[in-house]
Amino acid sequence: MTAFGKLIRTTAFRLTLVYLFLFALFAASLLAYFAWNTRRLITEQITATVNVEIGEITSIYNRRGLHGLLTTMGNRALRPGANLYLLTAPNGQALAGNVGSLAPGVMSVQGWSETAYRRFDDLDKTDHRALVRVTEMDNGFRLLVGRDLEERRRLFGIVAKAAQWSILVVVVLGIGGGIFVARRVLRRIDAMTGTTKRIMAGDLSGRLPVGRSGDELDRLAENLNVMLERIEALMTGLKEVSDNIAHDLKTPLTRLRNRAEEALARSGGEADYRAALERTIEESDGLIRTFNALLMIARAESGQARGNMDDFDGADVANGIHELYEPLAEDDGMTLQVKTAPAPIHGNRELISQAVANLVENAIKYGKPEPGVEPMKADAREILIEARREGDQVLLSVTDHGPGIPEGDRKHAVERFVRLEASRTLPGSGLGLSLASAVATLHGGELRLGDAHPGLVATLVLPARAGSSDRLAAQTQDVPQKAA
Repeated sequence: MTAFGKLIRTTAFRLTLVYLFLFALFAASLLAYFAWNTRRLITEQITATVNVEIGEITSIYNRRGLHGLLTTMGNRALRPGANLYLLTAPNGQALAGNVGSLAPGVMSVQGWSETAYRRFDDLDKTDHRALVRVTEMDNGFRLLVGRDLEERRRLFGIVAKAAQWSILVVVVLGIGGGIFVARRVLRRIDAMTGTTKRIMAGDLSGRLPVGRSGDELDRLAENLNVMLERIEALMTGLKEVSDNIAHDLKTPLTRLRNRAEEALARSGGEADYRAALERTIEESDGLIRTFNALLMIARAESGQARGNMDDFDGADVANGIHELYEPLAEDDGMTLQVKTAPAPIHGNRELISQAVANLVENAIKYGKPEPGVEPMKADAREILIEARREGDQVLLSVTDHGPGIPEGDRKHAVERFVRLEASRTLPGSGLGLSLASAVATLHGGELRLGDAHPGLVATLVLPARAGSSDRLAAQTQDVPQKAA
């Protein structure tokens, strides 16, 4: 397809032609209305003038008779630019006036008519047009008074020529403007098309060009770029998950197989086989937990969990997690505390509960004081779960007083299967913080990792439920903070 062919097939060019047609039609209608009104106005002026003339001539005839009438018509016919006058006898003979010839039958019909005529003093032999009125007087005499229509014709010609030029200018400018707009739009569309082809070829880093005009194409490009960034992030995450699964799950699967092979190779008794099966089941449970965590992260990142959103209080989640994990913390030598205030949330309760549970498990697992370091605080083995509202946000935080996470590693710590050096000797999959971060993102929030001096503060920052400020204020007066 040629460049011109592409140009005339663009939507912008076709819309320009439609608007051009409508505008030309409007301009032509406006000029036609103006011409019609001008013609009507001139005709009204002619009829008014002729009626006055006939009235004056009739009055002179009534006062002065036929002689006075002939004298008056002779004088008026000699005036420059005079009207048309003709007086005929009952037998049709012309008695006075300046009309040399008329169309046949004009004098035989009384009233108004438009006719061709010639004057006595015309040097050319062409016919002219006039609007005339024929009146019958006493004794059968007929009087014709009229006015030439050349002025009306000339004015109408001026309007018609102006209309022609106007429509021509409109068409030229319209087509020129359509070509300019279409080429400009076509360049931007071609640029977007080139970028989309690179993206379809596998280059997800491509972005649509965004201009500075802020028009609808710029807004579309900006939204598409945001979508492309999200797709690139999801594809990158999918690749990382695939790589991590292939790398990090290979070891437990190999260990599982080796143990099963070792149990078959050894000639042990029933107790040995039972122990091997128990270790196999334990390894399998760990793999199942890892895959469940990956599936939950995938659900959160893909937005599939948005269908199970509901209204609930984040304080209830914190209290439930505290009740569930308090015995586990005590068995590990830790103390689990909770501090809550009304925290209205609209979200997936299951995912948010799992995210807080992961933060508590991490605190129990990694929040102990470092070996050989004397705790500086009496509550060094305490883990605090908090739920509160701050403005239009709800904060669900878990604070421990362990070694914490260095600031430079916090961004890296929320990635899948990432385990920092201090945690590699402890069991785990490296998916706890990843799940918490994905859940926060699903709800339009974020996971913040801060310093507890010493220790780590992991906080889920979520939007508060809309329209809950008044109810929250009323509840805050009656519900005290809970600490256990």
